[in-house]
Amino acid sequence: MPSPQPRHEHLDGQAIVILLVCCAFWGVQQVLVKATLPELAPVFQAALRFVGATVLLLLWCAWRRVPLFARDGTLWPGLLAGMLFAAEFAAMYVGLQHTTASRLTVFLYTSPFWVALLLTLLVPAERLRRVQWVGLICAFVAVAFALREGFVQGGAGVTWRGDLLGLAAGALWGLTTVTIRASRLVQVSPEKMLFYQVAVSAVTLPLLSAALGEPWHWQWSAFAGASIAVQTVIGAFVSYLVWMWLLAHYPATKISAFVFLTPIFALIAGALWLGETVTPTLLLSLALVAVGIVLVNRRAPAPLQGK
Repeated sequence: MPSPQPRHEHLDGQAIVILLVCCAFWGVQQVLVKATLPELAPVFQAALRFVGATVLLLLWCAWRRVPLFARDGTLWPGLLAGMLFAAEFAAMYVGLQHTTASRLTVFLYTSPFWVALLLTLLVPAERLRRVQWVGLICAFVAVAFALREGFVQGGAGVTWRGDLLGLAAGALWGLTTVTIRASRLVQVSPEKMLFYQVAVSAVTLPLLSAALGEPWHWQWSAFAGASIAVQTVIGAFVSYLVWMWLLAHYPATKISAFVFLTPIFALIAGALWLGETVTPTLLLSLALVAVGIVLVNRRAPAPLQGK
């Protein structure tokens, strides 16, 4: 019987390459979703993604013999996390109708700040240090700058509706994370945790799409079909499994430092693919968000050992 792979203390070349590929894909993914909107309505598009991802995850767990339906006291927090996850993606996909992919991604990646703030309010032991408060202030200033531009933007049109939906998606992402960390969900397998999120989304998002009166078109172009396939297989299945593998083998704090690269990739992809305008204000907001993420994720220095 082969021994389990050891946990690494530092990121090696393999991990760095995988992280860069994941962050690049997640940045391009927002642009891909927006490029598909002329053919497929936003919530319907998200629903297709998670219905497919649920089927793939069920097949994966059957193959790997991962139990998904054992009673372990996680049903209600799992359903709550799933509802928050579904709401996050509904806000994100609808928001892309009203703002650029690069702008929405900047607002979406305020999630670490929501997590830090909510944990401080809900868990007394999770107190923020001074440097983390500086990170939160950076994020607040970044959001204020970017939102102000969204209200007064000229040629590209007013984007504040999509900007606010992106900010809401970031807050919902943060609430999902806090729900997981504050419940028994932290004790279940990563596959079961992911199953709660994609399965609840697969049920609720089609209902939301129907309630919004979105058209359900089944005759797609080759591009739309490829887009849904990529969003489903890579975006909602493979990339999550790869991310979970990274978390199991490398330090989470070192992995999280790469998160701020995703908005940068989204900005580049949006400009090159969709011709989105990159303004100085957006670049400044992006830089402040990146600095804020680094500061919020900084670990406290280890106490000095007495001799």
